[in-house]
Amino acid sequence: MGRSQSLPRGGDPRFGPDADDSASPILHVDMDAFFASVEVRRRPELRGRPVVVGGIGPRGVVSSASYQARRYGVRSAMPTARARALCPHAVYLPPDFAAYQTASGAVMRIFRDVTPLVEPLSLDEAFLDVRGARRLFGPPAAIARRIRARVAAEQALTCSVGVAPSKFVAKLGSTRAKPDGLLVVPADRVLEFLHPLPVDALWGVGERSAETLRRLGLATIGDLAEAPVGMLRKALGVASATHLHELARGRDPRAVSPEQVEKSIGAEMTFDVDVVDPREIRRALLALSEKVGARLRRAGQVGRTISLKVRLSDFRTVNRSRTLGVPTDVAREMFDTAWALWTALDPGEPVRLVGVRVEGLAGAADTPRQLTLGAPERGWREAEAAADAAAARFGRSVIGPASLLGKRDPRRGEISTGP
Repeated sequence: MGRSQSLPRGGDPRFGPDADDSASPILHVDMDAFFASVEVRRRPELRGRPVVVGGIGPRGVVSSASYQARRYGVRSAMPTARARALCPHAVYLPPDFAAYQTASGAVMRIFRDVTPLVEPLSLDEAFLDVRGARRLFGPPAAIARRIRARVAAEQALTCSVGVAPSKFVAKLGSTRAKPDGLLVVPADRVLEFLHPLPVDALWGVGERSAETLRRLGLATIGDLAEAPVGMLRKALGVASATHLHELARGRDPRAVSPEQVEKSIGAEMTFDVDVVDPREIRRALLALSEKVGARLRRAGQVGRTISLKVRLSDFRTVNRSRTLGVPTDVAREMFDTAWALWTALDPGEPVRLVGVRVEGLAGAADTPRQLTLGAPERGWREAEAAADAAAARFGRSVIGPASLLGKRDPRRGEISTGP
C-alpha cells in the first residue's frame, strides 16, 4: 500500500501515526493524483509512467498529473502545452468525468461506512468527523488506517490522510502526508506543526497576498501569528486579516457539515481555435446542455435558472441568464434557453469559450412536474433518462457524446465540468 506515514521535517515522530490522537477527531482524506490514478487503474500498462489528464488541445489545461509526471514539474492548472514541453514523453489523456464520478462515489461510500459526518469538498477529497465512530473502529489514527486499507483493497487507489483537531489543520496534514501517507497532529502540538510552514500554506493566501505578507517580512505562519493585527488589517483588509490571524494561531471552529448542497451545476467548453460560426456554437451548447442535464439527473436535482457564459477572443467574459417558470433537468429545455440567450447576445466576435450552468437547484423528488402546454406526455425527459440508463450500462460513448447531437465535431474543443 506504500508508506505508512509521511512526516514533515525529516520524519519527526511527533506527527507519526502513533502520535496522541485523543483530541484529534477530524480527518481530511485526499485521493492521490485522483484522475490520473483512475486512468492508470483501468490501463495497467501505464503504471509507473508519467500520465497527464486534461485538455489535450492547444488551449487545454492539466486537470491531474501522476507523481511520475510531477517529477518533471507538471502540475494541475498548468497549460497542457507547458506540460508537454516539460514532459514530452508523458501519456496525455482527455478526462472521463463519468469514470471519476463513479470512483468518487465508491470512495465516499467507504467514508460513510465509518461515519455519517462526511463533508465532500470535491470528487477526490472530504472531511470526516470520527468522534462518534471510536467505539466501533478505535481511535482516529486507526480509523484513518482502516480507510486507507479499504480504499487500496477495494478500489486499487491510494489516499493520504491528515488527522487533527480541526478541518484546517487536518487538510494541511494530508497535504504534508502525500503521496499515500498518514500524518497525525496532536492537539497540543498544533502550533509546533503550523508555525514553521510557509505563509502561503494558509487557506485564503494566494500569490498576491503571499507576496504582500512577504514584503512585510512575514514568511512563515508563525511570523503571521505574531504580527500585530492592525498591520495585517492595513495590508489585507479587516476580514482577511482576522481570518488569517485566527488560522495562524490554530483556531478553526468550523464543524464538519455533511449537508453540502450544490448551488449550481455547469459545464464549459474551450475551443481549440476561436469560433465565429454560430453552427459551431449551437453544437457546443447542445453538448454542454446534455452534460449538465445528465449531472442534474444523476444528482436528483432540478434547477430554474439557466445561465450562458461566453468568453470572447480578447478574454472579455459575458454572462446572461433566464429563469424558467418550472424547474428542469431536461437538456433540451436547457439548450433552448441557452440558444435563445446566445441569439439575443449575438456578440459578432470570435468566441474562445462557452458554458451552460443551471442554478437555483432543488431536489427533483420534492419538485412537482408541470407539463408544458401542448407537449406530449412522454418526450425529451424520458428519452434522456433512457440515454442515462444506456450510458450507465454500456458507457456514454455507446450512445455518443451527447444524446441531442450527432457525432462529435472533430474541430470542437475540450469540455470541462465544474460544481
